[in-house]
Amino acid sequence: MKNLKLFACLFLLFGLSNTYSQKTNFEVASPNGELKIAITLRDKIYYSIAAGNEELATKNHLGLVLKNETLGLNPKLAGSKTGKVNEVIKPAIPLKFSTVANVYNYLLLNFKGGYSVEFRAFDEGVAYRFITAKRGEIEILNEDFTVNFPTNYLLHLQQAGSFKTSYEEEYSHINASDWKSSDKMSTLPVLADSKKQYKILISESDLSDYPGMFLKGTGSGVVSTFPKAPLDFGPDGDRSLKILKEADYIAKTTGTRHFPWRYFVITKNDKQLIENTMTLKLAPKSQVQDPSWIKPGQASWEWWNGATPYGPDVNFVSGYNLNTYKYFIDFASKFGIEYIIMDEGWAKSTEDPYSPNPNVDVQELIRYGKEKKVGIVLWLTWLTVEKNMELFKTFKEWGVAGVKIDFMDRSDQVMVNYYEKVAKEAAKYQILVDFHGAFKPAGLEYKYPNLISYEGVRGMEQMGGCKPDNSVYLPFMRNAVGPMDYTPGAMISMQPEVYRSERPNSASIGTRAYQLALFVVFESGLQMLADNPTNYYREKECTEFITSVPTTWDETVALEAQAGQYAIVAKRKGSKWFIGGITNNAEKERNFKLNLNFLKAGKSYKVTSFEDGINAGYQAMDYRKKNFTIKSNESIEVKMVKNGGWAAVLEEI
Repeated sequence: MKNLKLFACLFLLFGLSNTYSQKTNFEVASPNGELKIAITLRDKIYYSIAAGNEELATKNHLGLVLKNETLGLNPKLAGSKTGKVNEVIKPAIPLKFSTVANVYNYLLLNFKGGYSVEFRAFDEGVAYRFITAKRGEIEILNEDFTVNFPTNYLLHLQQAGSFKTSYEEEYSHINASDWKSSDKMSTLPVLADSKKQYKILISESDLSDYPGMFLKGTGSGVVSTFPKAPLDFGPDGDRSLKILKEADYIAKTTGTRHFPWRYFVITKNDKQLIENTMTLKLAPKSQVQDPSWIKPGQASWEWWNGATPYGPDVNFVSGYNLNTYKYFIDFASKFGIEYIIMDEGWAKSTEDPYSPNPNVDVQELIRYGKEKKVGIVLWLTWLTVEKNMELFKTFKEWGVAGVKIDFMDRSDQVMVNYYEKVAKEAAKYQILVDFHGAFKPAGLEYKYPNLISYEGVRGMEQMGGCKPDNSVYLPFMRNAVGPMDYTPGAMISMQPEVYRSERPNSASIGTRAYQLALFVVFESGLQMLADNPTNYYREKECTEFITSVPTTWDETVALEAQAGQYAIVAKRKGSKWFIGGITNNAEKERNFKLNLNFLKAGKSYKVTSFEDGINAGYQAMDYRKKNFTIKSNESIEVKMVKNGGWAAVLEEI
């Protein structure tokens, strides 16, 4: 019925008179007038993006290639509409802000042939999408997303060897002229640096019933590429399927619909990348009528540390067994941690989600967890969930709080639909979802806010492959488009030149203060504590700080930021502020003087801070905890060594 109504409305628009058919040039500007999209209709739909007096992307074009026609080829204008929107969004899971002003100007171009293109201009960026009004189903053979840079931009991107990817590759940094069509493609998002004053973050939102977009280089810009729709599958172990046959199309979908937004966050200052909310602004409305049951929080996780607590209070053989998990629950309860993750091993088999491992006794742990006010999140392969979609009903009956679903490693239409099917079915039974082996967020987390995090990041489970030089890009790229399950919290910290690590004594690269700061800087509705409870007990004052950090926020203010170099961010929950700072493998110690004008004027604050110790440049676990008071009109001196960090909580007196 909704599609029929949409079809009828669009039919009326597309059936307008030809009075617009001679007009070929249009412009839509951001509310503050800084950003402009200039559209020209010729043999294709061309557009350029400008900021101030600087053209940032020129002679770009767009199109949608259907089986028997190409939308956007020799377009015939039927009508146009412009307008303004000024509204407030209150996300169910506020990762950056509890209220977001959604203010933009729009241009809707309606074309003969049953389609339109909508452009939106925000102060923080621009976006466009296709809308179609076709009867029945349509086959999309390809989509043309072509962007041309006027000069040789520096591109920061994550290059994948194929469409089978978990989005965990290390970032590459390539001049546009050096990225050829024969080179590896990139996942989204991509960050383009004009080498002048602007940066452009490219990504997508409202991804539904359609494949995720990838980009390839052209030598002067970027062009889209998409995985084909898979038709036939074969076995490939317990956690994957082989694609045996692909269609010649990328999507078969309903003919009357909105397509994903293609967006560009455009910034003069790297701080704006951290603060941006473009994915949210373009995401669909929540389908969960009452989200009050959705409880974001932290989780103690056993996999990274090998489930091996030890010490005088551990009078049992540790491992994947009942006593060990009860120990994790006790630890979580003591520090107010909302969940524990039970990773691979809780079930007898990865392929049977209904038969728990008798050494683990999930039912007893759920009961014990409820007694201690700690929820249980169970790990599963995506394939097991696909074959047992009714498990959400069973898990609800068991009392399971959430699921961590792993190894999807694909972004084709079938897999995108799987994500939505899982999020919808889990929401029906009030189950939280955390996707691992995942693609990047693209709006589904707002449609179904019980989807509280995604991996899709080169996180700490990569051990020595997870370096601050790469991770300091995350606030400006991967985390800038949505929640990110990086799994921080290492208590064994090392500098890269002396790094050694193997479970159960897992270690991270970066200082102790860096690890503490990650809980403030990185966004995730489910923020894991990856290390051993034994280590957290030993490092009590660090643990007390980590577990005091919220996972949702009322306000976010980036204080100091340079992509890939450093990020210092202040975040507010209620009246309390947290500050986190991280830096890369810099040659010299970095020093900052933080302006505190975001605090309430005339107020004093008690500050508890953690900074790199005098020897942290070599012995990364060296840190100093300090307590002092400060007024809102004063400043704070911050020092960070290489791969270092700084973290603090400010409480109003």
